[in-house]
Amino acid sequence: MIQKSKHLVVFTGAGISTSCGIPDFRGPKGIWTLQREGKPLPEASLPFHRALPSVTHMALVELEKAGIVKFIISQNIDGLHLRSGIPREKLAELHGNSFMEICPSCGTEYLRDFEIETIGLKKTSRHCSKPDCGAKLRDTVLDWQDALPPKEMNPAEKNCRMADVVLCLGTSLQITPACNLPLKSLSGGGKIVIVNLQKTPKDKKASLVIHGLVDKVIAGVIELLNLRIPPFVRVDFIQISITQALSADKRFINWLLRVTSVHGSKAPLPFIKSVEVSFQDGQSQGYKEAILQRHPFKLKRRTAQRKVFDLVLKLNFSDGCGCPSAQIKVPFGYKVPSSTDDPTSTKDIKLELLKGCAIQEATCGQSAVIGRKAVLTQNTEVTTHAIVTNVVGHLKSSPEANSAYDGDLLQKIKLGVMGNHLCWKRKCSRKRKRSRAAS
Repeated sequence: MIQKSKHLVVFTGAGISTSCGIPDFRGPKGIWTLQREGKPLPEASLPFHRALPSVTHMALVELEKAGIVKFIISQNIDGLHLRSGIPREKLAELHGNSFMEICPSCGTEYLRDFEIETIGLKKTSRHCSKPDCGAKLRDTVLDWQDALPPKEMNPAEKNCRMADVVLCLGTSLQITPACNLPLKSLSGGGKIVIVNLQKTPKDKKASLVIHGLVDKVIAGVIELLNLRIPPFVRVDFIQISITQALSADKRFINWLLRVTSVHGSKAPLPFIKSVEVSFQDGQSQGYKEAILQRHPFKLKRRTAQRKVFDLVLKLNFSDGCGCPSAQIKVPFGYKVPSSTDDPTSTKDIKLELLKGCAIQEATCGQSAVIGRKAVLTQNTEVTTHAIVTNVVGHLKSSPEANSAYDGDLLQKIKLGVMGNHLCWKRKCSRKRKRSRAAS
């Protein structure tokens, strides 16, 4: 059916993210199921923001790149479709994204590396960065009373009407009006395929129903299509700024080092636990090392004029990263260069080279400078660094390779050192509010 399809649409639910460590609500080990049985709920082991895409997420990336999947509709709020590499224009996130803010004035979207602190389309603490706007941003996650946004719903409906096959993956198909979207393909002669562990109310409308593990089924599909599930490389970003000023007697340089988020100096930097600062050069002997343990990470120092050395920053990562730390060297000198940011095309090339290196080495910790600018009025140089914090490779997909699924498929097929167990850190009351988004 996939091979013959001309317009394949995929409709996803929480079942595609359970192997990432994110529990669903109605599944055999879902939150509501465990509550009814009087069993304890899953405990947090890693923060939500360190979730890594599953086999299914990455298989959909391959199918989209191959031109087979035309559009994806998701009820999930975990942001893993975007993080995996699905283009935004080919994705409708019906219930929002926990890592996305939107400007209600100009419509600009901001994808963050930290979880937005509010839900229910409320105002957040940040503003639109567009020079001619500056409006206060809002979160995108719906609360129970919120209607599905037309920006997501309209393209979802359009693509379902165009679809000759709608592939429903890991969804109970119980939350209205989202669950009725696949049915819109039927009037045009389209077919529905459902892959879910449990029965759904729409099974009778489907041409094919598979009650099984989504990862296992999709791995088999990829093999039969002679495709390959691509590795996932997570890249996180930081900004390092150094502000310099001559002392009053002009004998010394007073300087301030800052390690901040690319989303703003006050934004959290959740993947860094601490920063160790040391100095590398014969001229810098005697400079005291430092360990920065609280965000914002800042260090003030005074050094003699005309001394040139390297600041060595050891970034200690938080739980969920695939390696414990990474090291970055920052050249130090009094003269601030007048260079500006690289063009976007150059940044993209640098990121692809960085990812390629990480895949080849099957490990993380590599970094690259992808932006540099000078704020001459403040005598400050700002560099933007990309850092590989996780690498996940998938072995050749086959039914045999995946037959021993024990609830942790990613752990069995990971490549290198990765962290891919994810916690569910919200309180139960908040989970209930978001259940529609995870269904």
